[in-house]
Amino acid sequence: MRRFRSRFTLAGIGALTLALVPGTPAVAEHTHIECQYSRSLCTEVEDPSVFGYYVGHDEPSTLFYSNRPGSGNRMQYQLTLPTDPQVAAGGVPTAAQSFNFELHPAFWFGMAMCDTQSSPRPLGDPANPINPGIACTPDSDSNIHENPDPNSPDSMGSHPGTAFMEMQFYPPGWTLWPPGVSCSATQWCAALNIDSLSIDYFHGTDQNTNCQHNVGVEPVNFAFITLSGVPHSPPSPVNATGGTFTPNPATDLFMNSGDTVAVTLQDTSHGLRIDLNDATTGQHGFMTSSAANGFGQVLYDPTGSTCKNLPYDFHPEYSTSSELTRVPWAAHSYNIAFSDEIGHFDYCNHVTSGGGCTGTEGAPGDLEPSDKDDSFCFDSSTSSLVKVAGCLNTNSGFDGTSYLNVWPDGSADHPTPIVFTSPKTGNSFSQNYSRMAFEADLPRIEAPDVSPYNPCNRNTGAGCVNPPMTDDHHQVDFYPFFSAATGYGAACAWALGNDIPNHTVNDFGGVAQYGPLLRLTYPLFGGLGATTSRFNDFRQVLNTNPCVS
Repeated sequence: MRRFRSRFTLAGIGALTLALVPGTPAVAEHTHIECQYSRSLCTEVEDPSVFGYYVGHDEPSTLFYSNRPGSGNRMQYQLTLPTDPQVAAGGVPTAAQSFNFELHPAFWFGMAMCDTQSSPRPLGDPANPINPGIACTPDSDSNIHENPDPNSPDSMGSHPGTAFMEMQFYPPGWTLWPPGVSCSATQWCAALNIDSLSIDYFHGTDQNTNCQHNVGVEPVNFAFITLSGVPHSPPSPVNATGGTFTPNPATDLFMNSGDTVAVTLQDTSHGLRIDLNDATTGQHGFMTSSAANGFGQVLYDPTGSTCKNLPYDFHPEYSTSSELTRVPWAAHSYNIAFSDEIGHFDYCNHVTSGGGCTGTEGAPGDLEPSDKDDSFCFDSSTSSLVKVAGCLNTNSGFDGTSYLNVWPDGSADHPTPIVFTSPKTGNSFSQNYSRMAFEADLPRIEAPDVSPYNPCNRNTGAGCVNPPMTDDHHQVDFYPFFSAATGYGAACAWALGNDIPNHTVNDFGGVAQYGPLLRLTYPLFGGLGATTSRFNDFRQVLNTNPCVS
């Protein structure tokens, strides 16, 4: 079934023009994240037929497992924000330099959430439910429904509605929000995102087209982390405005490169609360995903024409974290996880007025004619600091900066790595997670509908490779990997990029750490509880957690 594509989005030309005028106030009219355009902000779905086009990105990830009650809804990480090379006066970088915004428009800490209006079986009108009896009990493993047998009481066909929370961090130095990726020329900011999916897999229905037009198929609750814990504009997709996506230095938490930040996630009586405590500056920001703060569901109404906000406290879905605590409509298998969003930036030598690219793409020394993935582009004149032009669409040719050997490696011309500890859970955040996994969703991106240079058959696994092939038909120059490292203020911390001299202790085989192909089971659209399966990921699960602090 073809899904409706919204024309009026955060990345629409009108919003684009408005956002690039310095000093322009945030618009008051309704605005939403449309995943067709703002792909770097959206959770990747398991199959493109949900949208009729690809939505998502390359996401190398670490997953953390524990059978301790609370490990699925209460944890704390220690994060060190990466730094960038010093750029010369005038903002023009050298050919050898790379920057965080070129490697990743965002990175995040994630968690599965209850949302009874989301896939796989949205409730609909609570007074006359489409799927009666499909409830989501917060913080409970009773929500685990992984059995492919549609007649089983724990069948995937009766899985409660699920959303996915991403606590996202945005790098400084390039085009500003909205619709760029930076909040500031020199400082990081962060936002709580909750992605839902408005599809009923059981009955094979979609959200009504009017509501898809207004909030998209994958509606996103979005709120910058603020100093007061109160959003500066409405977070819910139905009520969001241009101000929702415009960072405000007067109200929002801004952090410096190199700062050490405690990231605390825990459920409360009115929804998940996230606290960011910047130990370097002493500043503190937080946000609770509560109805009182303006968070809300989108009423699932497939046969109507309404687009109604239902005020809602978003709670974590599971008690523990394991291979079974999944978001059943997502490409990845994770619940408690860290992920980097890569594969979005490529250089462009001429940006058109409509945000396209003509002429050439690619880094110095690797120029080639621009191609179909060169869209959502910004000229160097729009940058807040580093004067480079580039495009942010999914890099299906695997030839952008994310796939070059310009990741953190100890060189002063490259950024320092994202550094974070394994999470700790328990009442005092003193309990380690017992196992972990490495995961990359390369097969999802290597499918011919996205990257014809990588003929990955997601039904059989044939042609799915790690590392991927470029549009020049050779392996990528580089693919980032996680290392256990010391010397970052903890007994052990994870560092993402390349091996770091004097820090890396174990790189787990580099890119081979992502392990073998993983076949996952998903609900079948219109299958009345039946399931399907496909390869969307590589995953390696370790029997221990080799990096505890």
